[in-house]
Amino acid sequence: MLTDVAIRKEKPGPAPRKLFDFWGLYLLLNPDGSRWWRFKYRIFGREKLLSFGVYPEITLKSARDRRNEARRLIADGVDPALKRQAEKQAAGENFEAVAREWLKLQEDKLTPGSLGRERDRLEDFIFPYLGKRPIAQIKAPELLSALRRIEARGTIETAHRTKSVCSRVFRYAIATGRGERDVAADLKGALRPAIGRNFPAITEPTRIGELLRAIDGYLGQPSVAFALKLAPYVFVRPGELRQAEWSELDLEGALWRIPAERMKAREAHLVPLSSQALGILNDLKPVTGAGRLVFPSLRSRERPISNNTLNAALRRLGYSTDEMVAHGFRSMASTCLNEQGWNPDLIELQLAHAERNQVRAAYNRAQRLEERRKMMQAWANHLDRLRSGSKFAREK
Repeated sequence: MLTDVAIRKEKPGPAPRKLFDFWGLYLLLNPDGSRWWRFKYRIFGREKLLSFGVYPEITLKSARDRRNEARRLIADGVDPALKRQAEKQAAGENFEAVAREWLKLQEDKLTPGSLGRERDRLEDFIFPYLGKRPIAQIKAPELLSALRRIEARGTIETAHRTKSVCSRVFRYAIATGRGERDVAADLKGALRPAIGRNFPAITEPTRIGELLRAIDGYLGQPSVAFALKLAPYVFVRPGELRQAEWSELDLEGALWRIPAERMKAREAHLVPLSSQALGILNDLKPVTGAGRLVFPSLRSRERPISNNTLNAALRRLGYSTDEMVAHGFRSMASTCLNEQGWNPDLIELQLAHAERNQVRAAYNRAQRLEERRKMMQAWANHLDRLRSGSKFAREK
């Protein structure tokens, strides 16, 4: 007979193992460490198997209670597996039921506005056509037909966003045992491409302060936490940030030299480091400074954090893809600095936007570093005031 202590002591091996309780109940211990409850029984002369979920989410007591209930059904001539299947269908395993369940779970993750937009897309464009269909039976052509109706209205971006929210619903169905595949993923390239647009960014001062405070409270991997903290102060492209190397950073000279091969325009870029940026980097150095990369991956110190890591962290902080992305720190800085009256040439130079006039470009690169130092420090001070809730004017 199993006990919780015995279960916790068991270690996975190279092959799956069965840890038996009694009356047909056992725990399947897989090589990856997952522990699945199984109930083996016979009915109508056939041997069958029923899953009760994963330990420890399903406790030993809960598994035994489910086993006992299944045995009562068998004694009455009822197959517990068929009864479960009927109950699932009766409870509504259609797309709309699963989608509304998923929407409910997003209430603590998304802002009311973002949640409302997700719900509207489903209610307006998907539920009328696929809402009553069993989610496990929906095929890619059915979803494409619904999305094509959106395309026909000329709202291509909406079609892509609706496909994205459907994908998340399908993935949720898979995770909860009610679906087998994300059919939205099968539609890659089937929709007309969306017209490019600016990256979502927060630019309103009060909301910038809220974002900075949220970032300060991020409790994830150190590389990700420090990258998020540094991003607003340097506003480089996410790829340039995540691939930063300690050898590029002159902490004494307060300057980051990004090599040409990592820049979009294939020209080396200089990033003056404010005192706040230096503070973040000095705090991080004892953590990752012994390696080559400033922001190494958790899996390998020779690889940087991935492309989607920063965006995923922003999602964890509650910011949807419609509100803020990692690339949005650039738009945030550009918008605010222009509103504050800084020289547009200076801002564009710091953003490393290509300068078509070669003479002007040479002048900018050669002559304006000190001006940019002043701007970057003023911007950092402004961010700190927003974090604290102050609305003072910028420094001159």
